[in-house]
Amino acid sequence: MKRTLIKNAKYIVTCDKNDNLYENGFIYIGDGEIKKIGSIDSNNPKEFPADEIIDAANMIIYPGLINTHHHLYQYFTRNLPQVQNMELFDWLKTLYEIWKNIDADVIRYSSLLGMGELMKHGCTTCFDHHYVFPNQGGSQLIDTQFEAASNLGIRMFASRGSMDLSKKDGGLPPDSVVQSIDSILKDSERLVSKYHNPKKGSMRQVALAPCSPFSVSSDLLKESAILARSLGVRLHTHLAETKDEEKYTLERYGVRPLEYMEQLGWIGNDVWFAHGIHFNEEELKLLADTGTGVAHCPISNMKLSSGIAQIPRMLELGVPVGLAVDGSASNDSSNLLEEMRVSYLLHRLNSSKHAPSGYDILKIATNGSAKILGRSDIGQLSVGMMADLFMVDSTKAELVGADYDTKSMLATVGTKEPVALTMVQGEVVVRDGILQNVDEEKVAAEGRGVVKELLSK
Repeated sequence: MKRTLIKNAKYIVTCDKNDNLYENGFIYIGDGEIKKIGSIDSNNPKEFPADEIIDAANMIIYPGLINTHHHLYQYFTRNLPQVQNMELFDWLKTLYEIWKNIDADVIRYSSLLGMGELMKHGCTTCFDHHYVFPNQGGSQLIDTQFEAASNLGIRMFASRGSMDLSKKDGGLPPDSVVQSIDSILKDSERLVSKYHNPKKGSMRQVALAPCSPFSVSSDLLKESAILARSLGVRLHTHLAETKDEEKYTLERYGVRPLEYMEQLGWIGNDVWFAHGIHFNEEELKLLADTGTGVAHCPISNMKLSSGIAQIPRMLELGVPVGLAVDGSASNDSSNLLEEMRVSYLLHRLNSSKHAPSGYDILKIATNGSAKILGRSDIGQLSVGMMADLFMVDSTKAELVGADYDTKSMLATVGTKEPVALTMVQGEVVVRDGILQNVDEEKVAAEGRGVVKELLSK
């Protein structure tokens, strides 16, 4: 058993059920799991037998952040001038003409760079919603993502996304990126069988995730729900993101988006939706009553002018809520620390005293995100949890005077630089803001070549 001792931490913000904050703290880790945690005092020895000792003097330690919705492939279509003033439907239709050319190289390097950026800013678990499978793009795109995650050392929750409604069927994507229901379900079973590990400490999991009501058929949604439950995996899709989507389901199916999904079996504590902006009060109560989750994506929602999710009301009702960066092309970065601060400020502006506190936002990005991913072994720092954490150096000039409320600091003040250290399952994957398991410069240089080739098509 590998044993690691983290000692001398200025503060440990646990986000545990008692909201414990430890000063002059330590964490003792065995085989990637937290065995002991607390403050150094007369009741706790100052040393434990350890293979590795990490001196966390001046550091503030937080639970690893958990990203609950992303599109890593979009990392290579950020900041394109032709889409900057578009809303979702036009934005998608324009970018599909580029995305229809993605291949394994695009997936490999966008995954390495996107997840690498997440890790450098305190993220230890990434859920990715990949749903674009071009005819000529290869059949191993999700496999490539898992390989990239293994190379980086991040905890990866992938999805077998899908689309079967192209333009000719009344959907948005081109013909070349949609697939038949049979091929989608067959590959879904393959990926779950090969990669999904439901056990404690799992580094690889899979969800089934048809893209959205306007790019998939009712049959695909229904069959995906049946298959997911037979395989014991979770369900995810975009929902209630825009008024255009609401108009689409009303005109095509005669009901609002959530009622449409409920009719197809898409409700329950094994389901979470990305965005969830345009739910009414009755729908919010249904989400709360059924334990159906929402991945909050504030920066993407702002950039695409989609609206503001009713997060204060969701929290009041007990809707499970996690935080997410969404696709890099609608953000345009992969930084959950930035997402936290924007979320805090957005809801302060929109909801005043009813807005979540800075610490509430941190707990959404940790506890809340873990819950909607169905994980009970991550999202807080306490005995028995996986040792997923990150450290912020309190001596940095930009944090002078900022650490009197360390629980709220990351959302109220924020920090823009990479963190001092990120650890996943007891292994250091970022140190001094640098990825430890890949050559950043090499990956970046090779990635630039892949971007150039993709955009030239």
